[in-house]
Amino acid sequence: MENFFKYLSVSEEENNWGFYLNVIGTSLIAPKTEYPSKAHPAGYYFNWSNGRILNEFQLNYITEGEGILENAFGRFQIKPGTLMITFPEVWHRYRPVKKTGWVENYIGFDGSIARKLLKNQWFRPDQPLINCGIHEEFIDCFYKVFDLVRKEKPGFQYIASGLVIKLLGYIISYRKQRDFSGKHIESVIEEARFIMRQNIEQPTNIQELAKKLHIGYSYFRKMFKKYTGFSPRQYHIHLKIMQAKELLLISNKSIKEISFEMGFNSNYYFSRLFKSKVGISPSDFKNNMIFSRDLKKNQTQD
Repeated sequence: MENFFKYLSVSEEENNWGFYLNVIGTSLIAPKTEYPSKAHPAGYYFNWSNGRILNEFQLNYITEGEGILENAFGRFQIKPGTLMITFPEVWHRYRPVKKTGWVENYIGFDGSIARKLLKNQWFRPDQPLINCGIHEEFIDCFYKVFDLVRKEKPGFQYIASGLVIKLLGYIISYRKQRDFSGKHIESVIEEARFIMRQNIEQPTNIQELAKKLHIGYSYFRKMFKKYTGFSPRQYHIHLKIMQAKELLLISNKSIKEISFEMGFNSNYYFSRLFKSKVGISPSDFKNNMIFSRDLKKNQTQD
């Protein structure tokens, strides 16, 4: 892809959407080239001595070359395949090593939803680099955004913002998998999940499960939650609720029968737990699904 950059105007409607793009670009910075280019407007241009502070987020994927990033939290080395995140209101500066230059692909964005998403624990200004290597999914998101902005058809901001959110999802997924990929704990957690699925109806003693898998309980619980987002006990409850929802939809069993089949000794506790997880009671869930199914059936017949 040839060098280009584009700064975007944002309408009130797009601002109200909560996630919009301000700038995109891709460029090959040759060795011994002045950086950054003075072609950028004053709000984005900076020199190394002063650095800059932006009022937006930027994702900058360095696919070739090396460099350095400094921000209010420290100094960071950039290698090929590094995704760099800069944050609004955070002083920073970066540049390629003169003898290597680099290839950069960047997207600047902001909005109320963007700021809410970037408050996630996986995005922190004191950890601004993700040394992920060259990932096809990341490159694909950047290039699709670039193509949309080049054409600038009506509504492109909404599609482009969705692609950036998708990219953020890939980043979180990569960071979560990085801590487990190829490690023994990953296979232990997968085996634990399989055992729980095979015994949804049975009460599960998590300490005994950890002992059976030859791993310390505290470490197992900590890593299980990091891997799945649930503690082992909450994960098992989640499986029970999902199975209960399926039974409510496809069987003629009463709520009391489903409650005991899922291993709950109290129908009242099951109903209260179901409502806290799903948002409505088991009976309302079943009635709503029956109503929706009948309504769809009647519309089809009409």
